[in-house]
Amino acid sequence: MFASKKDIVGIDIGSSSVKLVRLRESRGNYQLVNLGIMPLEPETIVDNMIMNSSAIVDAVQNLMAGMKIKAKRVATSVSGHSVIIRKIMLPIMTEEELESSIQWEAEQYIPFDVSEVNLDFQIIGPDEKDPSQMSVMLVAAKKEYVDDYVAVFSEAGLEPVVMDIDCFAVENMFDVNYGFADDEVLALVDMGASAISVNVLKGEVSVFTRDIQAGGNLLGEELQKRLGISSEEAERAKLGHRDIEDVDPESIEEVLRDAVENLVQEVQRSLDFFSATSTEDKVKKIYLTGGVSSSKQVCETLESRLGVAVEVMDPFRNVAASDKEFDPEYLKAVGPMFSVAVGLAMRKVGDK
Repeated sequence: MFASKKDIVGIDIGSSSVKLVRLRESRGNYQLVNLGIMPLEPETIVDNMIMNSSAIVDAVQNLMAGMKIKAKRVATSVSGHSVIIRKIMLPIMTEEELESSIQWEAEQYIPFDVSEVNLDFQIIGPDEKDPSQMSVMLVAAKKEYVDDYVAVFSEAGLEPVVMDIDCFAVENMFDVNYGFADDEVLALVDMGASAISVNVLKGEVSVFTRDIQAGGNLLGEELQKRLGISSEEAERAKLGHRDIEDVDPESIEEVLRDAVENLVQEVQRSLDFFSATSTEDKVKKIYLTGGVSSSKQVCETLESRLGVAVEVMDPFRNVAASDKEFDPEYLKAVGPMFSVAVGLAMRKVGDK
């Protein structure tokens, strides 16, 4: 299709940092070539909206230059309330037929004007209960929102060739590293700094997705508000340091417990909603990723509240990495922050 279709750089623009991953693929096996992260100032991105594009352009260019990456093609992703994901039922038709009628079909399901969105779909397959119907995953993203992200890459001298959705990038990464078992129902939960995405899959089919506008920042904000400490001290407390001047370690624990409880409650609500709307399917296991997943407290609270096993995903589980170039301990520590970027780096030009 393209001569250099292998050379795509996965770049994940999150609210707290930009993550970059480049992989080399050969016969379905992946090797890590580049990995980098650049923090972003608070307020650079607010509610998934880019507020300071030049800061992101700088971060992207610095990452590319620092690793001497010459490739220009990138895969990136979006999420949040400007993105709508709906599983819909339609009469059985071919992909070509749906392609020509999708605008009209989508109108009924999308709260935006269809002319204002980019639409995509994936046919999942015939409905189990009614073979004359098929289920289709419909994805719509506001054009102005997508254009903002595209503009950042253009300004950085790069060409975005794949625009994905965060939760599907994580799903892609999970498939390569863990694989799906037929009919097994599991949830992939990505807990970032300012948002959480929940993606429930049955076998390898996504059956429920939800974006929650709350994330790890909540922990820091609560610590600052309730203990009167600086954002730097809150950051250290989140990472497990308890030697903060004039603050009792027990108070830190209590604030973190409450904040974690709030985050976990949000995830629980989404999964309860899924269970209520899907009578026979219950989530059997949760795979966790995102910066917040490195908190032991989050994993333990999720397990005890939901009564299911929780495992932190390792996006490099089936990715070969040279010990000389990448410290295995470092990869293990930062892994959860790179799940989206790894999933993006696995994409090819022309992928759906």
